[in-house]
Amino acid sequence: MRRRREGLKRLEGERPESQMMSYGYHPEWSEGAIKPPLFQTSTFVFPSAEKGKEFFAQAYGLVGADPAHPPGLIYSRLNNPDLEILEDRLNLWDRAEASAVFSSGMAAISTSLLALVRPGEGIAFARPVYGGTDYLLETLLPELGIATRSFPAGSDRQAMAAACEALAAVGAACRVVYLETPANPTMTLTDIAEAAAVAHGRGALCAVDNTFLGPLYQTPLAHGADLVLYSATKYLGGHSDLLAGVALGGRELIDRIRGYRSILGTMLDPHSAWLLLRSLETAKLRMTCSRKNAERVAAWLAHHPRVARVLYPGSSDDPRQQAIYRRQCSGSGGVVAFELARAGEPEAFRFLNAVHLIKLAVSLGGNESLIEHPATMTHADVPPEEQAALGITPALVRLAVGIEHPDDLIRDLEQAFAALEAVPAGAGEAAVAAALP
Repeated sequence: MRRRREGLKRLEGERPESQMMSYGYHPEWSEGAIKPPLFQTSTFVFPSAEKGKEFFAQAYGLVGADPAHPPGLIYSRLNNPDLEILEDRLNLWDRAEASAVFSSGMAAISTSLLALVRPGEGIAFARPVYGGTDYLLETLLPELGIATRSFPAGSDRQAMAAACEALAAVGAACRVVYLETPANPTMTLTDIAEAAAVAHGRGALCAVDNTFLGPLYQTPLAHGADLVLYSATKYLGGHSDLLAGVALGGRELIDRIRGYRSILGTMLDPHSAWLLLRSLETAKLRMTCSRKNAERVAAWLAHHPRVARVLYPGSSDDPRQQAIYRRQCSGSGGVVAFELARAGEPEAFRFLNAVHLIKLAVSLGGNESLIEHPATMTHADVPPEEQAALGITPALVRLAVGIEHPDDLIRDLEQAFAALEAVPAGAGEAAVAAALP
């Protein structure tokens, strides 16, 4: 395949879901194959020694970068045709200048933050966040001399600014204001435009983990964010069969992150890139179905007597949350969190053990519905007293709704609630087992 990235054009009037079928690739490059081949190779042959020198000079920044003429193929830790096509298509969804794909969502987050923040500098971040991100920000980065301070998800700009000032008080200039919106697992929305204004006012960048809603229902770059991050394992992958991450933003920013990616070795492998190209073709269909199902399930849960509260974007009765949703979201996504009434960890576990169609597993964004217990699973490394302050209670359950028929999902939840009712509080294991269907 003789692939040329220069001159790629986003066809006028064509939406991203249409361009996912062909953008960045022409069948004549690969013997007429309608889909890009899998380039499962570690290295590439140079046409000449002179070209090899030229490619390396471009790749290592020894000569000025020319976006219209990127480096030729060298080695799959640096570049690969499948990764290049994938990145070109990912740019379309978020209307980004450039993107970089990684071996996991955490690889994208950690590589990006290491590229952007030096020891002695700081990061202000909204909390709660995904448990792995929380551990990175609360434990690993401070061990490297990078200061971090948190503010509650959903905060106004004063609280965000206070976190930045707390960094300044210990001599660490804030370099990144980091958001995960909606927050995992409380689904609290944080105003991206306000966070970007706070960051830019201090010469910092605003980074947003957009895994739960984007790119279909939220586009952070359009609201002032500088960097968008995804666990592409989730909705972008959509089939629970790969691990991947993405960072998107301005070309200069992504080039800096790419440099760290190449040396840290956090590049996505060609096979996973090829699988993601497959997945992007159906991303809108899958995410639309998941969102519609989740809306049905959330509405049903809201009226169930064993549900104390439902946490779902757009359904909050808090005026600030409603305003943020209207301003920056175009849909609620496929993740619903809910708190069981009159329950603690034992009751939550009995409920989780009773589901059949829905699978008891972490992750989200796949075709199948998954359910988990954040306090003891995805956020187990957050101390209990901090979980309580963040709203991660023993009765909280997170449901990632898939593309099954919504009536079947509701039926499965109903029988799990029935099993919960059938077992009195404090019952022994034998009684619990006997009550399960």
